[in-house]
Amino acid sequence: MSNNLEKIGFNKSVQSSVCPETLEQYDLARVVAVHKESYTISNGESDILAELVGKLIFSASSPTDYPAVGDWVFVNFYDENTFAIIHEVAYRKSLLKRKAPGKKVDFQLIAANIDVAFIVQSLNENFNLRRLERYLVMVNESNIQPIVLLSKSDLLASEDIADKINDIQEVMPDLQVIPFSNENESGLDSVREIMQPGLTYCLLGSSGVGKTTLINNLIGQSTYKTKTVSKKESKGRHVTTHRQLTKLDCGAMVIDTPGMRELGNFSVDTGIEETFSEIMALAEKCQFNDCTHVKEKGCAVLDAVDKDLLSIDRYHNYLKMSKESTYNEMSYLEKRKKDRQFGKHCKTVMKHKKSQR
Repeated sequence: MSNNLEKIGFNKSVQSSVCPETLEQYDLARVVAVHKESYTISNGESDILAELVGKLIFSASSPTDYPAVGDWVFVNFYDENTFAIIHEVAYRKSLLKRKAPGKKVDFQLIAANIDVAFIVQSLNENFNLRRLERYLVMVNESNIQPIVLLSKSDLLASEDIADKINDIQEVMPDLQVIPFSNENESGLDSVREIMQPGLTYCLLGSSGVGKTTLINNLIGQSTYKTKTVSKKESKGRHVTTHRQLTKLDCGAMVIDTPGMRELGNFSVDTGIEETFSEIMALAEKCQFNDCTHVKEKGCAVLDAVDKDLLSIDRYHNYLKMSKESTYNEMSYLEKRKKDRQFGKHCKTVMKHKKSQR
């Protein structure tokens, strides 16, 4: 395997998952950007425009069947490696996804093969523990290490920043939290020290928290555009419109993502259990195995809320996300069932037409 691929994250784990016979027919590349009807992939040496083979498009039954930024894909190169056709999505160590925005009940892919997710919140009105819990559910579900970055630390006194960090670690004591400022660059060295060669990092957060400016600071130049906003909102608002993987001089790779106004989850049982681990521990002490933690007698979770041992806001967020996940999953399964029925109907109609010829 080419040493160039190691520059973009290829390692023994990826190699062990790739079938040698497949590599006799295709080359391996990594998706670095997703556009509306095309992709940019990298062979470790250059970025190349790519499109999907028709078979992959027509056989896809869900958005998760399509490549995401960070994916390894099997490709054929053409025209002296200036164009490529993607035939198959290869190894996936992890896949970040969420419910598609709006009423559509389906997955939206964010990024694949992420090692560490930087969840960015700014130390102004954007700071929100309940939103942070939503990001953690998504990240924990994908078995990705979360680290919280608190931007715009120049806006608050050190005592106030310590209070914010304490608020987070009171309910999530094992979570690593790093405050930083894009303005005076305090804390940026702490972020740089975390990032290891060969690992892939992803930036998650709302618009305007400083994700893109952070990447520019890590790169050392203004590679990606930001736009200024009012002093009240503070500093730069990003204009990221698509996800893109960038390789840093230190050898780490980082993916910027557009800000997310909606963060719906479904099929996230593991993520909820890991994010609300203390509630899971309390649930084991409930009188009934099927306790819903809403009104049952002998509910250890409700007892902890009544005794102020569990934050009522955290409890309500747990219930809200659990119900939302269950509802979205049921709706998704019903949608898939209807899609399969429609597909079968189309095949029957086509067979009938052929028999009439």
